[in-house]
Amino acid sequence: MDIAHIAQHAGMAGSVFATIFVVATATMRTMIPLRVFGILTNAMLIAVSIPTHNYPTLALHAVLLPVNVWRLHQMLQLVRDVKKSVNGDLSMEWLKPFMTERKCAAGEELFYKDEKAEHMFYIVSGRFRLVESGIELPVGAIVGELGMLSPSHTRTQTLECIEAGVVLGVSYRQVEELYVQNPEFGFYFLRLASARLFQNIETLETRLAQAHVAVPAEVASETA
Repeated sequence: MDIAHIAQHAGMAGSVFATIFVVATATMRTMIPLRVFGILTNAMLIAVSIPTHNYPTLALHAVLLPVNVWRLHQMLQLVRDVKKSVNGDLSMEWLKPFMTERKCAAGEELFYKDEKAEHMFYIVSGRFRLVESGIELPVGAIVGELGMLSPSHTRTQTLECIEAGVVLGVSYRQVEELYVQNPEFGFYFLRLASARLFQNIETLETRLAQAHVAVPAEVASETA
């Protein structure tokens, strides 16, 4: 059997396996398995294209292969970052690559109490305050993420910019898409949001306790 026949049979076998990978890829519901099978399909079709001199297919999958590798890396990195945040400082900096920048002027209100919640924000610079509670948010804080988990999807407070700055915003739809693409990300995101909720509750309880102690002390000083 000459080299031409070997190449022909190798090409046919490779085409069969590539077809199987393509079909398997079409059945994938989540992003990581999809990218893995996509990479295998690209590699297989590149290998088949070389002996059969199918240069258009070779060129196409030579371009798609690094794209799939990069997207797989991004998703795996996202999951690692979320896991790290859950076990660490509850930071949501891992969301920054998926967010868009917005400049805010002093006096501008980013959202109002009782309005429908559709975005969360990461504070890059400036000063921002939750009007109803009077809490000022530091640079690096995430605000608005709990609205996505609320049954009514409404804001519980108004967010006001008190000194010009920049925020990064991401829609709940984008976060939901990441969840659909990778359920593991969704699991850790829910854990992270829940941990931040309990952290906020603990902070409020501490402030209420301090206020409760301060009030009797003031009353005692007035009656003394």
